[in-house]
Amino acid sequence: MDREKTGGTPARTRTVRELRAVPSLLPLYARAVLPKGGPKGGPKDGPGGGPRGTVPERELTVTARADPARVRRYAEVCGFPAATPLPLTYPHLVAFPLAMALMARRDFPHPLLGLVHVANVVERTRPIGPGEELSYRVRTGAEVPHPKGTAFEIHAEARDGDTLVWRSTSTYLRRGRPTGPAAGPGPNEALPRPDHTEHWRLPGSTGRSYAAVSGDRNPIHLYPLTARLLGFPRAIAHGMWTKARSLAALADVLPEACRAEVRFHSPVLLPAGAEFGHAARDGGHAFALRSADGTREHLRGRVSPLGRTGG
Repeated sequence: MDREKTGGTPARTRTVRELRAVPSLLPLYARAVLPKGGPKGGPKDGPGGGPRGTVPERELTVTARADPARVRRYAEVCGFPAATPLPLTYPHLVAFPLAMALMARRDFPHPLLGLVHVANVVERTRPIGPGEELSYRVRTGAEVPHPKGTAFEIHAEARDGDTLVWRSTSTYLRRGRPTGPAAGPGPNEALPRPDHTEHWRLPGSTGRSYAAVSGDRNPIHLYPLTARLLGFPRAIAHGMWTKARSLAALADVLPEACRAEVRFHSPVLLPAGAEFGHAARDGGHAFALRSADGTREHLRGRVSPLGRTGG
């Protein structure tokens, strides 16, 4: 049976729930289409809800071990080398269902459908072996200003016993009234002169391939029809696939202990051509993914040795 406890001040408690297994994403997407809140639209789910309109302070924990077959499929879909260690972004596949479980609760103030993943940071303190059993913790974070609405953070980490080996911060945007300048990771300046470029051809099946291995079957990523129902002219690539594919292209230069941060700027409409470029910067590498004609920037990022973030 899952175990739950609370802590913190009486006015603002954090609820911690220990899960027996990583939750399935399909029921969470089904829950995403249901209206949130109680009979009058207010919080309904008990302790940790906080004032109406604020992100409840909650966290979920689970112990999990990577499935070797899934790791191989993930590496193939994202372009990582097939050998060990775990791809830098692979632990996100464990953390994301826990994040979805937090955001799908009825008292979470932002609807899942329509959220935009605008930034992501991943850090690892050492390479992770594919057979390691790790303790994962995913928690809600603070709201942050954004010029296109209200943004908030979801934090995740993985530990080997008491030792932190991996962590991430994902920033999501609910579009609406501006709340301030954009905050988040990634270089502030564009990458005008990359040291190296390569051209990718992304088939229309890219979203379905990533969905099959990640479990993230958001309709906007699957087919043109399901994407049009949610306001996109065609299916779009997953943001975390574009980040993973970018890091796979940098696999030969990734430090063992490193920080990889990106800002997502515009979606990749599938099928598509894309140009990936990177350049050595401040002891790490800056990179960008653009449309094939160079007119749109899909993401901008930076990889640094852990402890250095560059400029």
